[in-house]
Amino acid sequence: MPALIERYESQIRGVLSCYDRVIIQGTLPGVCYAEGMSAYLYARQIRIFDYPRFAEPLRDQIRTNAENVAQKHGLEIEFIRKMNSFRKENRIQEILKKRGSHPGLVHIFSAMEACPSYKPWHDKKTHKTFLKPDSGKCLHYYFYFIDAQFGLCYLRVPTWCPFRLQFYFNGHNWLASKLSRESISYTLVDNAFTHIDDFPKAQKLADKLHVQTLHKMLDRFASLYCPVLKTFNLTYHWSLMQVEYATDIVFNKAEDLKTLYDSLVRTAIHVVKADNVATFLGRKLHGRYDGEVGNHFHTRIEGTRIKHHMGPAALKMYDKFGSVLRIETTANDVSFFKHYRQVEQRNGERTFKLAPVKKSIYSLQPDLAQLLGAANQRYLAFLSDLEDPSVGIKTLEKISEPLESAGRSYAGYNFFHTEDQTLFETILRGEFNISGLRNKNIRLLLHKTTAQISYALKRLRLHGLIKKIGRSYKYYLTDFGRRVALMGLKLKELFIIPNLAGECIA
Repeated sequence: MPALIERYESQIRGVLSCYDRVIIQGTLPGVCYAEGMSAYLYARQIRIFDYPRFAEPLRDQIRTNAENVAQKHGLEIEFIRKMNSFRKENRIQEILKKRGSHPGLVHIFSAMEACPSYKPWHDKKTHKTFLKPDSGKCLHYYFYFIDAQFGLCYLRVPTWCPFRLQFYFNGHNWLASKLSRESISYTLVDNAFTHIDDFPKAQKLADKLHVQTLHKMLDRFASLYCPVLKTFNLTYHWSLMQVEYATDIVFNKAEDLKTLYDSLVRTAIHVVKADNVATFLGRKLHGRYDGEVGNHFHTRIEGTRIKHHMGPAALKMYDKFGSVLRIETTANDVSFFKHYRQVEQRNGERTFKLAPVKKSIYSLQPDLAQLLGAANQRYLAFLSDLEDPSVGIKTLEKISEPLESAGRSYAGYNFFHTEDQTLFETILRGEFNISGLRNKNIRLLLHKTTAQISYALKRLRLHGLIKKIGRSYKYYLTDFGRRVALMGLKLKELFIIPNLAGECIA
């Protein structure tokens, strides 16, 4: 358990980690790419340039099906002329207030949106005729419904080939249905639990997401709302598009969280560096990485949010309804994360090695839940050190005093000394949390001699800031060392630099 949760245990109702927003993509194997669709047409002796004629009846079939479904449920399909004119989620909530939350179809939207497509092409050089990838616009239907197990969901169905579906569910809605079945009382506001009678049992339920059940539900609703499946005689392949995994710390009172949250946000926006973000997300930042890494502070209607991002992944911290501190890891491409798994080589052999997470929905549990949950925990541990009030005057006095070893004196540390500040920043670099630090690593970063770095490492060891691993030449920060180094960085970013800047302006 992170130290931050232990320190505020008396003010916390409970802690819960589970999936939040999950978006899944459905593709038809064999026809979801241009070459496959070309082969499909050739196999059925359909001319490539007759492709539009082939696709138009399928489009009409989806339209007719949507109208029949709406009529059967007494609904009217609502056409959206401008997608940014309102939020579909708000409209759905208005409908649910009148309709109630019982399972079944809730509403159907339609809108003209961009979609992938194909166009016929004849290559004059090779004299071959085939389909090429293209893009255009077609009518899309959004079927919003409440499932007995997964709660409020939607399925987005395009009316043009290759009929790439999009499905959404929220892990908090799914967990709410599980809690109801177990007769565990709870309060769910939007997508956050503000109260659960039994948090430990709720966590055990959250860890048991049954992906096979999800798969069956996806297939059922795909066949219901996308009837062209019968034409192709195929079943959809489901892959992960976007995943959010949240750790919520639920406080008893809003005032208990407010002071802590304001301090954490103000400090994190200054102290968290690119290499820290990489470490939180289980990666190592290296010179060859050409993606974007950074922090972003945003003020919303609901409150404030800080976001640390690296490529397609991000960590967010924000307060929900004033009483829930949420740490959330999101991924727009789950293959960004790596783990050890069985990998099949081209020659057919299987090896166990570090490899990207598969985009299959079967990665949701347990692999992806563990990886995203670990990212949340690393961030919480970092915040715990930032907020730790135990590093006070006694600690400052302890590390400021010089020490002797083998007749040689080793100076204490001064948080306001440039060299000491630089040393603290260096040993806090994210990659050292994963792989440890060596003389060579520090020497290249600080541009000093081997003897100078040896002295610096001995000095850190004597003051208890680092520890040596076995008989190796590798060192790791101790818990005490991490708190001290973070305090030094916090002093610099929040006090020294702002004060010096103010003097310069004056």
